[in-house]
Amino acid sequence: MKVVLLAGGFGGARMAKALAEAGIDLTVIANVGDDEEILSLHVSPDIDSIVYALAGIDDEERGWGRKDETWNALEAVEALGGETWFQLGDRDLAMHLVRTRALRAFVPLSRVTASITEKLGIGATVLPATDDRLRTMIETRAGTFPFQEWYVGRGHRDEATGVRYEGAAEPAPGVVEALEAARLIVIAPSNPYLSVGPILAIEQIRKALVDRSAPAVAVSPLIGGQTVKGPAAQMLERFAGGTSAAHVAARYEGFVDALVLDEQDAHQAGAVEELGVRPIVAATLMRDERARAGLAHAVLEAAAVPR
Repeated sequence: MKVVLLAGGFGGARMAKALAEAGIDLTVIANVGDDEEILSLHVSPDIDSIVYALAGIDDEERGWGRKDETWNALEAVEALGGETWFQLGDRDLAMHLVRTRALRAFVPLSRVTASITEKLGIGATVLPATDDRLRTMIETRAGTFPFQEWYVGRGHRDEATGVRYEGAAEPAPGVVEALEAARLIVIAPSNPYLSVGPILAIEQIRKALVDRSAPAVAVSPLIGGQTVKGPAAQMLERFAGGTSAAHVAARYEGFVDALVLDEQDAHQAGAVEELGVRPIVAATLMRDERARAGLAHAVLEAAAVPR
């Protein structure tokens, strides 16, 4: 079964891993709004988190980066007075060095990513949402900041008053084709504004989702109104007016037919259904392989229900 996953961040990487372990034909469309140049290297944090998870080399405890990481290079940079606000591990540097060299030789990000996944023996297809420059900008009372500066550099201490996406972006090769060929489209339990929003900001991707023939299901990033990691709950409260499963479903109005919500939020299923979205109740915390398998099963069952 051909499944396409829209993903970014911690929840996106975990969901990609869960679906890959289920043995389906998986294509992941990854957020690039978080991309940043760090120490003159092009860093694609969401692509990297997804790739590391699919390759089984991710640091599950930390929730980002590679496992068995060391930090010698960063410590040397600090000793020389260089910037160290963004954590680049020694193993992680390899990804950024290879990517940056290829991009400077005018190789598109999608081709660079395909080469990396092939070298790591990853069976799934990982596509950046776009090869063009697309950046998530966070508006606050202290000013407007690129995502990484706001989230990592400033510790997201400034409350976001708005989110916008900069750049006239076209879908990367294969993205729209994957959506059109899918038997199921999944939106990961990622931040709707920071991880999924930049993908949906690309007009042709939005159109492909609206015109889809396959069913589409989103997984709520909330458990009991809170997130496992990141500021999604605070952003939903401010921008959507609340942190219920229905607020998540409303965020994806027109893009999904079903929403997977956690067992703790089962009492909110009726409110989701009132929005015309089918609620699916399941355990959504992917703490281990067994939990990932259970969630993947619940998600894949959505493919059996026609639009």
